[in-house]
Amino acid sequence: MQLTRHTDYALRTLIQAALKPEGERLSVAEITETYDLSRSHVMKIVQKLGHEGFLRNIRGKGGGIELGMHPDEINIGAVVRAMEANLQVIDCSLPYCRLLPECRLTSIFGEAMKAFLNVIDQYTLSDLLNNRDDLVRLLLD
Repeated sequence: MQLTRHTDYALRTLIQAALKPEGERLSVAEITETYDLSRSHVMKIVQKLGHEGFLRNIRGKGGGIELGMHPDEINIGAVVRAMEANLQVIDCSLPYCRLLPECRLTSIFGEAMKAFLNVIDQYTLSDLLNNRDDLVRLLLD
């Protein structure tokens, strides 16, 4: 299983927003520059994170992006679920697999996905910031 780049960059965006000093906002331009992404891709990510409440997106002069809730309240599993359109490991219906009626792979992969989500549900954005000084040095200097 591999998460989409959309989810990957959503998590990176949350980390970068959390590293901003109190009262400072992150800009879309900073994100695009940091990760060498297109503006339209970043806008989609920021819009979705804002819609889900993980970010607060402020328009206009003095606007920017800031966390929509405290890092302790941003659960990594919730972010992944919100950003991923499909967490199904395999789709045996397209094309239809003749083994489907008797195959155990779907239940095994379902169990594995449940275990994956159970692990990431144990972590919050705060857990990703334990090495804050190192992260700031890498991203914000």
